[in-house]
Amino acid sequence: MALSWILTVLSLLPLLEAQIPLCANLVPVPITNATLDRISGKWFYIASAFRNEEHNKSIHEIQATFFYFTPNKTEDTIFLREYQTRQNQCIYNTSYLNVQRENGTISRYEGGQEHFVHLLILRDMKTFMLAFEVNDEKNWGVSVYADKPETTEEQLGEFYEALDCLRIPRSDVVYTDQKKDKCEPLERQHEKEKKQEEGERQHEKEKKQEEGES
Repeated sequence: MALSWILTVLSLLPLLEAQIPLCANLVPVPITNATLDRISGKWFYIASAFRNEEHNKSIHEIQATFFYFTPNKTEDTIFLREYQTRQNQCIYNTSYLNVQRENGTISRYEGGQEHFVHLLILRDMKTFMLAFEVNDEKNWGVSVYADKPETTEEQLGEFYEALDCLRIPRSDVVYTDQKKDKCEPLERQHEKEKKQEEGERQHEKEKKQEEGES
């Protein structure tokens, strides 16, 4: 299954419009500017589990993934830069996600269809979850993300609680391993290029200011 962004299984997901099961930490809340500020920046895909065996099998292909969220509060979009390692190769993708504030969802167009997932903000400020296929009991799934590649059992507590509530065995959890990451060199290259571009823009700005003063 091809992965074009961090949610891993969006290409297989139907339109989500039903309610999440009544689990304490699976109830979606509206997305606010504060929410977007909180998820802005660099994140690591830590683990996920699905009741659907095909989905569980597919996520085994992912060795490591990290990504950057850059929200646009005015347009209600998120610019995504994703670095994923599979089969010992780095795959880099960029795309725009749409934000549905009142529904607490984010979405992406793929294959002519808009796919939705619920954004779940956790007690731990350094983690968040995404809930998949919430209208289909046979295919429920949850993924967890953190601001560092290594997480503690305490940080994963709400993720495990969600799995228990969805009746997904903890033995079905598939974890990534950042030690297998092959994208760090590309990320460094991108950061270097970004700094060079910023330096060039600053130089042009100062040059124009000098010309205006002369």
